[in-house]
Amino acid sequence: MASLPVREPTADHLLTPQNSALLLIDYQPPQVFTVRSMETGQLVNNVVSLAKTAKVFGLPIILSTVNVASGLNPDTIPQLREALPDQTEIDRTSINSWEDEQFLEAVKATGRKKLIMAALWTEACLLFPTLDAIKDGYEVYPVVDAVGGTTRESHEAALKRCYQAGAQPTTWNSLHCELQRDWARTNTVQGFRDVVLEQGNAWGWYLTLEAEVKKAYAGPAGP
Repeated sequence: MASLPVREPTADHLLTPQNSALLLIDYQPPQVFTVRSMETGQLVNNVVSLAKTAKVFGLPIILSTVNVASGLNPDTIPQLREALPDQTEIDRTSINSWEDEQFLEAVKATGRKKLIMAALWTEACLLFPTLDAIKDGYEVYPVVDAVGGTTRESHEAALKRCYQAGAQPTTWNSLHCELQRDWARTNTVQGFRDVVLEQGNAWGWYLTLEAEVKKAYAGPAGP
């Protein structure tokens, strides 16, 4: 039993820690609490897990807000700020982050052409930069269980436009597995497990149970 040699990670057609970047756009209280396409707690839990995944695998992260400097909106929600304590935010006035010079320069500076994108709301702050990024030659991967719209209809219609333009949908846990890819890549296994356990869904409970079973079968420690 042996894994194949690791593919050249910058040229891999799948997402790798070396060929992708994470864009997190407008996870601020007014946007979060007006989402109606998904339960608020699950949305927050998923985007925090997504951010932690990016940190485990060393992805470049761009965190952006809208209208904080103008005083119209509060800052990024504390749960996400806690997960990304050292991340500098790019504040904008534009609804479409792709029309902000600093944001666009930050994307280019990553050197990555595969953009994992999560934003609120789906119908605006995810949709518009997705369409622009694809037009500019990027591959975009919307994280569909970490985004939401003001209605289910607006959320679903926006995702359809993204897909029709060529965006490739993913979920936070699918991305988590895609970046890990092989348990033999041991340097990220513990971080991988930690994110799942902290997320607290059924998958996390399974890993907790698995660890307890292993401990039980190991028996008492020797003298």
